[in-house]
Amino acid sequence: MTKRVGILTSGGDCPGLNAAIRGFGRAAIGAFGMDVLGFRDGFRGLVHDRCDRLEGSELSGILTDGGTILGTSRDKPHKMPVDGKTRDMTDAAVETYHRHHLDCLVCLGGGGTQKNALRLAKAGLSVVTLPKTIDNDVWGTDVTFGFDTSVQIATEAIDRLHSTATSHNRIIVVEVMGHRAGWLALGGGLAGGADVILIPEIPYDEERVAEAIAARSRAGKHFSIVAVAEGSMSRAQKLEVDELVAAKERATSKDERRGFSNQLRAFHQHHTDHTLELTQSLEERTGQESRLTILGHLLRGGTPSALDRVLSTRLGTAAAELVRDDRAGVMVAVRGEDVEAVPLEKVAGRKKLVPVDHPWVRSARLVGTSFGD
Repeated sequence: MTKRVGILTSGGDCPGLNAAIRGFGRAAIGAFGMDVLGFRDGFRGLVHDRCDRLEGSELSGILTDGGTILGTSRDKPHKMPVDGKTRDMTDAAVETYHRHHLDCLVCLGGGGTQKNALRLAKAGLSVVTLPKTIDNDVWGTDVTFGFDTSVQIATEAIDRLHSTATSHNRIIVVEVMGHRAGWLALGGGLAGGADVILIPEIPYDEERVAEAIAARSRAGKHFSIVAVAEGSMSRAQKLEVDELVAAKERATSKDERRGFSNQLRAFHQHHTDHTLELTQSLEERTGQESRLTILGHLLRGGTPSALDRVLSTRLGTAAAELVRDDRAGVMVAVRGEDVEAVPLEKVAGRKKLVPVDHPWVRSARLVGTSFGD
């Protein structure tokens, strides 16, 4: 009997999504004779039953395209905005699944998608996920697709900023995405030769950063590149957050917990300006002209790298094989040169952060890069 499979992309877009859709679709349809439905705009399309049958024509010519032909959103089935209210639409998602007589739902996404997929699995759906994110922070996989392309974009940006930094003897601070993981700033900073790399996993001291830049000036190097992950924090900021988290965990009532949650939310909202404040502080501390460049969504767009095209295709075809073999409730993970199925229960709700003794960190320190600690 012909298997019927749904596929959707959820969360932020990234290079390699179309390559993964193509890899899964071509293997599922061409090699295994399945019917594939593509749901539009992530889980919202599943809830509202917005889908189209994917065939060879839709999958042709998309290997090199950025973004996703299916569209995406950050909507969650259990907390979805509907008519101005937030509602649990899990039952509607389940109804759509059964209405189309699906045998499996394939979800491409990051950490949030893994959690939402697990909720659907617990609601009785057969689900397989693929790990995508430029942040590279999905637990259980060596790497996510989208990461390599974004590292290359960050590296090229830092390469270009070197010329203006050297011409004007400036400090150039480069803010890099990554949420609360430092992989992207670390990889781009290491490859681009950044003089300072600040990541969330290693809280920094502004005075130490300024000292590292001053030491370069004394050595005759009158410019510096500072690569900063958007989630990085100073030691004082990290202490403030840790104290709020600990207080929230000790709270004995809902009102208390809500109060500490609001304080944490306010901190993170204000923290979005931290690289601007750091840039101004470094100029004051060093007396050296400083400029800030925020790469932002540039890191998400454009043609995927060769590595991401290969990785996306491998993960997509592996997902098709899992569906063929009636395996579900798993994420297709990269382990060394191979791929393997990891239970969603082990993945959901966990983040893969940069170990402070990671080889990339050790290498950066050995070539003289400061982490401000």
